[in-house]
Amino acid sequence: MSEKYNVSYLPLFAADLDTIYIYIRDDLENPIAAVRFVEKIEAAILKRAEYPIGYEPYRSTVEHEDTYYRIYVDNYTVFYVVKGNTMEVRRLIYSRRKLEDIL
Repeated sequence: MSEKYNVSYLPLFAADLDTIYIYIRDDLENPIAAVRFVEKIEAAILKRAEYPIGYEPYRSTVEHEDTYYRIYVDNYTVFYVVKGNTMEVRRLIYSRRKLEDIL
């Protein structure tokens, strides 16, 4: 097995995750599900960090400087790029949302 990549989280990703956590915990009144969701997201990211470039790149209609990849977790998508030996986690977005307006 290859060495894991370093993982860094952009503040925008942290804000996305925090918003979803608070929504599940407070609006849906389900703190246990909120914690489980965060754990699922973290586990998916750490698993992908083993070899983040071994997956199909995200094909956007908008040109980006970096190649985006994605991870699906329940109804959400984690977007990340790879820079050297670092997997930079950038966004966490509801999967049915129009992505061109966001990425």
